[in-house]
Amino acid sequence: MILIVDDTPENLISLKKVLEINNFEVDTASSGEEALKKVLKNAYVLIILDVQMPGMDGFEVAEAISGYSKAKETAIIFLSAANTESKFITKGYSSGGLDYITKPVDMDILLLKVKTFYRIYEQSRKLIEIQNALLEEIEFRKKAENKKDEFISIASHELKTPLTSVKGYVQLLERSVDKGDIPTVKKHLKKAQIQLDKLNELIADLLDISKIESGKLKFNKKNFQLDELFESVLEIMHQSNPDHKIIKTGTAPQQLYADETRIEQVIINFLTNAIKYSPGKNEVHINVNIDCDRLYVGVRDFGIGIDEKQQKSVFDKFYRVEETAIHFQGLGIGLYISAEIIRRHGGEIGVKSVLGEGSEFYFTLPLECTTETD
Repeated sequence: MILIVDDTPENLISLKKVLEINNFEVDTASSGEEALKKVLKNAYVLIILDVQMPGMDGFEVAEAISGYSKAKETAIIFLSAANTESKFITKGYSSGGLDYITKPVDMDILLLKVKTFYRIYEQSRKLIEIQNALLEEIEFRKKAENKKDEFISIASHELKTPLTSVKGYVQLLERSVDKGDIPTVKKHLKKAQIQLDKLNELIADLLDISKIESGKLKFNKKNFQLDELFESVLEIMHQSNPDHKIIKTGTAPQQLYADETRIEQVIINFLTNAIKYSPGKNEVHINVNIDCDRLYVGVRDFGIGIDEKQQKSVFDKFYRVEETAIHFQGLGIGLYISAEIIRRHGGEIGVKSVLGEGSEFYFTLPLECTTETD
């Protein structure tokens, strides 16, 4: 928008009319004081400013505008009939003006200058947008690189921990075998197996990340019974977590066309996290609901919960909630993998959580809707 400032109504009307005919949006002010009020309220691309005005003259108005952070970059063209000497023109430029036109105004020249300033404004605006986009991209890449470095450090530690434990148990096994202590041998074998299972899970997650990144994560989709899947999952979780009670509400007698192993992976990830992040609690709920053509599965815990600001990031790659990262092990990729699995099945994934009260991680998947007909 262009602001024309002139104390002569005839000048305002004629300039406004010419600019509007050429499709420019125009605002007017009949004094310096009025112009300053408008500049504070509105954003202008260009100000056409008369020098000779009662009260504040054009130079004073320009100097005041240059002091406004909001408007200091606004282009100003001075108009003057009386002050055509070089010293006044010089003062105009030093006051913040970018051009100085003498009256009577040649409208063709004025229009050319206005169009030029508009073109410069558009180019500057686009350059600023590009600059901001580049800065955002640089910042994003920096954060991604930092997360990647952090992930590599965490992964190295997480992989090393079970390996170190297995090495220790093997050394103990050697001693126990030499002594012929079979019960102790079995105990150490069992503990070594647990650590190898952990190592296997970590490697599987790393392989999944690699497949997701390269677009090679494949799905073996087929029809399977949902309730049978839940029974299998509950049995697996009970064996590995005998002290925890997992309560399932709702049934899903329908079949689901999906990769059964991958859906099982997501549910187990939800349940494992629910147990991990609920220290001192021994109860987890699974909520299953069928709404004709939609399956809802939610895993509810009563643990530490997640701050509302961090909930939108928990499914991001390598993300770990800072407050929990110190106390709980993990690579920060399980939920990311789960999200990719669900999204690639045409579903949705999310979390509902209250800090200090617990969380419910859930996903929905489309079902074929079948209705009975007479």
